[in-house]
Amino acid sequence: MNIPETLLEVFIVVIAVVSLLSNLSVLLCFTQSAEIRSHVPGIFILNLSFSNILLALINMPATFLGVAKSAKPFGDVFCQAVSFAETFLTTNAILSMAALSIDRWIAVVFPLSYSNKMRYRDACLIVAYSWLHSLTFSLSELLMDWGGYSHTYASCTLHLNGAERSQLAAFATFTALYHCSSFALCLFILCFAYLKVLRVARSHCKRIDVITVQTLLLLVDIHPSVKARCLAEQKKRRQRATKKICIFIGSFILCFLPYVVTRLVELLPSMHIHRYWGISTKCLSYAKAASDPFVYSLLRQQYRKVLVGIINRILRRDQYSLSGHSTSSTFDTMEDNTITRAHGNHCDRLQ
Repeated sequence: MNIPETLLEVFIVVIAVVSLLSNLSVLLCFTQSAEIRSHVPGIFILNLSFSNILLALINMPATFLGVAKSAKPFGDVFCQAVSFAETFLTTNAILSMAALSIDRWIAVVFPLSYSNKMRYRDACLIVAYSWLHSLTFSLSELLMDWGGYSHTYASCTLHLNGAERSQLAAFATFTALYHCSSFALCLFILCFAYLKVLRVARSHCKRIDVITVQTLLLLVDIHPSVKARCLAEQKKRRQRATKKICIFIGSFILCFLPYVVTRLVELLPSMHIHRYWGISTKCLSYAKAASDPFVYSLLRQQYRKVLVGIINRILRRDQYSLSGHSTSSTFDTMEDNTITRAHGNHCDRLQ
């Protein structure tokens, strides 16, 4: 038994299952919540989830079979179809992430004009462009017969057969253009948009910190525990935006950069990529499909609330079974209200 291949097979299965369940949970939240459907970013998240689900149903099982059999899992025609699907779905998912970053940039930097700058019609046009962009490269790959089984990645993907080395220059140009217009473009948009968001967030935090400090100086009779809570919240507020943006950009780079660099290095003459490394980078790119629902949706309070409601309805829980949770939540709410009243009293004094 080959231990590295077994580990890769287990990793692919885990990624496929997590990706399928988490993205289906996002779709379930979307169908069950009118509030989520009313928000424009929901269109981008819906498009991203559909791409990830199809990737988990089509390409991940194909790669699993390629690793398990150490050979082409399907015939030539079906393998080309799987390669077409991978190019289209991966590109569409990447452009959906770029669209989400643009949406957040507009919402944070231009909050007063957000409703005019990002409407449902605008979001649908962006999704339509994403589909058109993805179809352009996937159809070009199909027409040029550059989709097939690659032993290096154990999957049906963008690949040039050994008998077609006369097309190496055209294939290399296409591959470089494809990754520049998908990965590099999205990375540039992510960095630009989220760094602008971070700058605005830090500016807002500074204003809030000034008010908090002034409040603590004026309210000399405030309880020490409340003062400590204020300072702790002030510190968390400064770190929260930075952590979120690091997750958005960091997860994208971590999952896609090794695979993209490997595909570009592979184009160099007499360059050989080790099979285990190629499969590992492929699996790492699949991991993005499993992490996207948590990065963009399921960890947000809005989606968690919908999921908890769905689970409670399925399990038919009554309110009495949640009494312990409600008591603790009430205690936390009372503490939060104490801080809110302290800030409110300070504002009244300033007026």
